[in-house]
Amino acid sequence: MTTQFTAQVYQNAYLPEGSREVNAIMTITTDSESGDQTVAPSALVASGAPRVFGIICDTSGSMEGVKIQSAKQAIAKVIELLPPDAHFFIVTGSSQATLLSGLTLATDSAKNTALAALRTVTANRSTAISTWLNLALQQFKLMPGAIAQALLLTDGQNDSSDLNALEKVLNACENQFQCDCRGVGTEWRVAQLQMIARKLLGTADIIADASTMESDFRAILGQAMSKQVSDIALRLWTPQGAKVLFCKQVSPEILDITNKAKAISGQIADYPTGSWGNQESRDYHFCIQVNAGNVGDEMLAGRASLVYSQNGVETKVAETRILAIWTDDEVRSAKIDRTVAHYTGQAELAQVIHEGMEARAQGNFEVATAKLSKAVQLSDESGNEATMKLLRKVVDIEDAATGTIRIRREVRKEDEMALETRSTKTTRINR
Repeated sequence: MTTQFTAQVYQNAYLPEGSREVNAIMTITTDSESGDQTVAPSALVASGAPRVFGIICDTSGSMEGVKIQSAKQAIAKVIELLPPDAHFFIVTGSSQATLLSGLTLATDSAKNTALAALRTVTANRSTAISTWLNLALQQFKLMPGAIAQALLLTDGQNDSSDLNALEKVLNACENQFQCDCRGVGTEWRVAQLQMIARKLLGTADIIADASTMESDFRAILGQAMSKQVSDIALRLWTPQGAKVLFCKQVSPEILDITNKAKAISGQIADYPTGSWGNQESRDYHFCIQVNAGNVGDEMLAGRASLVYSQNGVETKVAETRILAIWTDDEVRSAKIDRTVAHYTGQAELAQVIHEGMEARAQGNFEVATAKLSKAVQLSDESGNEATMKLLRKVVDIEDAATGTIRIRREVRKEDEMALETRSTKTTRINR
């Protein structure tokens, strides 16, 4: 099987004299028949790399009861659904990690052995997530080059004594595997799970009701098993004197990968994008600062491409150009590309929700009202109905277009956490 990549850039290349900032959105699609740029047959990437799915489950004392039983049932269903050509392992964790089932092919025999071990799991002790991730990393390293995906479930806050160790192990895990994190209940901390997910190019979300855990786990497994290609880097070349102000994935959700850049040379950097499946589309936002030009000057402000590495051999699978043209035509230079404007608004939406909810938690309802009012406006303008639905559980909306709202003083904890964790999910622009 092969995976084909296409890429296209959206931007307004025209800048007023003296302007230095260039913004562009790069849309990357796999197996797409649309778009202006179609890659050559040589850009087809051979897929079919082995897949490893790691399950990491919290078994600390706070999981005792309904949560651990629901987790065991959900994990059992995931094991049953694993395709026979996939590999898997199970790590359980409290103050220390336990390898419940080591890396193995998902044969019927291996599944039955794992299910039997799962039935013996009980919940006790405290939480040290660094030990869980470190043990998972050891398992993933047994199969280098595989499409490596983990699912981490927890219900509580990580022990404060584990913070330094967690930071260290996350650095070791980065670029080794991706990890989707789920918090069950409302006693865990959003920032902690988001930190792990961002570092490992995954997602973070809440499972407010333990009874819905199975459907969520099945969706994560389905996504993981759809992946066909790993080790795809987004390579950005910029001219002499230019500086990349930021590089962010902006769809399907916001993920800042600026600090993940790997310098190839003084003008070239690679940004990790993780693994890709067929029929997948993502958008990336580049902001590049270039040397100012005079009216009539044109320059190549950047060249963005996808690079696939296998056995030390690199293959460029798609490439687009980012331009800068200086003009004294104010109509041209003042026009903001609608795709750039859309995702700039989505990034602002995530930021004001974060600031609004933080102010609300501190009891500063004046600031919270101002920030969440702006969030309602941005959601309405962009058609982000999913975020609007979450906002309605936290504020009463009188007029979405003007952002006229009233803060609710009494809000369910799970609704607050759902808004925080899902604020980075964006809506695609309708082109």
